[in-house]
Amino acid sequence: MTCWYEGALAAFDTETTGVDVEADRIVSAAVVVQDAPGTRPRVSRWLVSPGVPVPEGATAVHGLTEEHLQRNGRWPAPVVYEIAQQLAEHTAMGRPLVVMNAPFDLTLLDRELRRHRASSLDRWFESAPLRVLDPRVMDKQLDRYRKGRRTLADLCEQYGVELRGAHDAAADAMAALDVVRAMGRRFAARLERLSPAELHALQVGWHAAQARGLQAWFARSGSPELVSTEWPLRQELSAAA
Repeated sequence: MTCWYEGALAAFDTETTGVDVEADRIVSAAVVVQDAPGTRPRVSRWLVSPGVPVPEGATAVHGLTEEHLQRNGRWPAPVVYEIAQQLAEHTAMGRPLVVMNAPFDLTLLDRELRRHRASSLDRWFESAPLRVLDPRVMDKQLDRYRKGRRTLADLCEQYGVELRGAHDAAADAMAALDVVRAMGRRFAARLERLSPAELHALQVGWHAAQARGLQAWFARSGSPELVSTEWPLRQELSAAA
């Protein structure tokens, strides 16, 4: 029987106006599907005119200017519907969904659905629940004592994955998918017997423990920053939403 990391996977990534999931907006997104390692991926891309200013700092990261998005991007409402629909279809077909730092991208998509469609991400997965593989959470658990950062670029270097065109949604999604496959092979003794559903459930606990550890570190440092323990989607809405 084929292990999950040798089978079909889908991956999702976004580029945004900033890092606040409650207030910032999606400016581009991609879903990448690969049926097996080494096979040609199928890529869906979206470019969005967010309807709000695009800060220069965000443009410096992903290269998408406000003028370019206004000229070439689509209105958010149909885009977020299409993204959610595609993610739900992949889930219904049994494909695990790879999302690097899932609470960011999935929560942002949820808030965009609420904002533009009077809907929520949960509604799309009532019949076929999400099965998320988050390389950031998995790596922190499986190699917890390794020092250094754990950005996508760092994980690509750690697992021997080539990252071409960083901060392009499709490139980042493909790289995250490759990292998860490489991670599965490296830690096969711990992962090959787990189903995607079992691994999803484990990540809920892993992320919560990681968040509590980070929160304790912030407290010791005198920082007031709060860390959410929710994964892969933050449910609570702030006043800014």
